[in-house]
Amino acid sequence: MDIKKYIKVEKVPGGQLEDSVVRKGVMINKDVIAAGKMRRKIFNPSIILLDWPLEYKKCENQTNAELLKEEDWGVLLQLEEEYIESLCVQILKFKPDVVITEKGLSDLACHYFSKACVSAIRWLRKTDNNRIAKACGAVIVNRPDELQQSDVGTVAGIVEVKKIGDEFFAFIVDCKEHKACTVLLRGPSKDLLNEVERNLQDAMSVARNVLKNPKLVPGGGATELTVSATLKQKSSSVEGIEKVKAPFRIQKFGISCVKLVQE
Repeated sequence: MDIKKYIKVEKVPGGQLEDSVVRKGVMINKDVIAAGKMRRKIFNPSIILLDWPLEYKKCENQTNAELLKEEDWGVLLQLEEEYIESLCVQILKFKPDVVITEKGLSDLACHYFSKACVSAIRWLRKTDNNRIAKACGAVIVNRPDELQQSDVGTVAGIVEVKKIGDEFFAFIVDCKEHKACTVLLRGPSKDLLNEVERNLQDAMSVARNVLKNPKLVPGGGATELTVSATLKQKSSSVEGIEKVKAPFRIQKFGISCVKLVQE
């Protein structure tokens, strides 16, 4: 597992260090779009992840439209509404509980989702979307018309939005066979949380290295002193003038190691 990508450390000032927890899933600093109309707690949800805007796509360049009649305005607005409705219909036929997109989501799409009891989250970062996909078993889809049943994530145990401090956080946790997790750090100040995070990152890196290569080398100059003692024993077999010089060189090597450790 890439600990930089799939193990995220979230720091929320407030509380005590003992309140810190590790969640089997993903935590993001987001709330549902329509808090009063969309559910904030869903058990065993079906999750769809998108990398596509659920809103009328604006032109990248300047566009001119010639309208000859007053009714033409209504036709343009109707085309926009039909486009959004077609996107929502393509998604809702898979009966999801949660829809998460990296792009925008219009008020009309929000209306269709809330009417179907679907909670929606928008403007998600790409890295967070990838972590959610790893956690819940979903596949990020670029276009709604390419969506398939196998792309829907179904292994998350619960999706819940909680208010911690002054902000809302969405939890996609209790995932079966999860491949991503979140460490929530609590503490009285940001400086303390930053220090704890640095120590935690070091500890996770050490644990990863031990799992990949289960070998440890003692520190404090122990390795160098052992080499020095072994060479001193072997020096008795040296012949000639080197037999006189070898013990002094070996002793000097050992003393230099001790000085480095003391410094």
